[in-house]
Amino acid sequence: MLLRTTVIFLCLFSGYFIFLQSNALLNPPPSHSAKQNIYTLNNNHRITAIPDTHSQNEEVVALGKLLFFDTRLSKNNSVSCASCHNLHNGGVDGLEVSSGIFNQTGTINSPTVLNSSLNFKQFWDGRANTLEDQIDGPINSPIEMNSSWPQVITKLNSHPRYLEKFAALYPLSGITKNTIKNAIASYERSLLTPNSRFDLFLKGQKDAINATEKQGYQLFINYGCIACHQGVNAGGNMFSKIGIMHDYIADRGNPTKADLGRYQVTQKETDKNVFKVPGLRNIEITGPYFHDGKVKTLESAVEKMAYYQLGIELPDNEVKLIVSFLKTLTGKLTQ
Repeated sequence: MLLRTTVIFLCLFSGYFIFLQSNALLNPPPSHSAKQNIYTLNNNHRITAIPDTHSQNEEVVALGKLLFFDTRLSKNNSVSCASCHNLHNGGVDGLEVSSGIFNQTGTINSPTVLNSSLNFKQFWDGRANTLEDQIDGPINSPIEMNSSWPQVITKLNSHPRYLEKFAALYPLSGITKNTIKNAIASYERSLLTPNSRFDLFLKGQKDAINATEKQGYQLFINYGCIACHQGVNAGGNMFSKIGIMHDYIADRGNPTKADLGRYQVTQKETDKNVFKVPGLRNIEITGPYFHDGKVKTLESAVEKMAYYQLGIELPDNEVKLIVSFLKTLTGKLTQ
């Protein structure tokens, strides 16, 4: 009963949670000795499988890949997109905050580029509506690439290989800001990680995840985690305040401008400390966690989410069960 009241209060209080229509989501978790069943969820409150393939033009993707790894995009040719988004490390750099040109330190944790096309907006504060819009940020940021589109275009125009490829793929425009952005965004849209063990489970392979992981999924549902972490990316499709039931920023201390989140975009008081809910795909390998990168382990992230978002303290065994489920969301890069 207490959990039922907590979750209902949470939905009304935050204004950012999806209303939980399924009674199953409001019931207390069953005891671990009971038979575990995966509830049938309303379509708005479930995780769906990542598509097996992408729909991008392969030649444009190949050009975008060249650009993604090219340090010419930065002013002093020292930083590329891949510098902060290591594809061999879950699409992140594994740092609390990234370093840009001249080793300048960023202000917020770099989110993964993997499955980023599945997010409804880009950046933690959602200031970019598309992947193309997102590219403007690091190119022009004085602490990231510290460049400009005229500088980038001039550099690429002096490179015969780029001249040839852009002429072939964009014959009417050649090398421009928009064609560069289109190529990079096309490559990023190809960076999907389908066929995680959980995806295979969703596709009917019931033994793709074990009994312990199914228990973790059950708890993930019953505690209401799935209210925000649902859809194809297990998140990334809504905003929420961090610290609904307890003040995460105050408890952590040393507040920064980055902690303001969505407020920096809208200037609305209600958007302070509000962020895009991160997707949980590949969460096992994309730490450290949260917008500030202060949370080092997945276990700690689960504990803090339960405390600050739901107002509950999870027992260690339930933390371990939920983490076991989250690890089944690690997929395989299609490239």
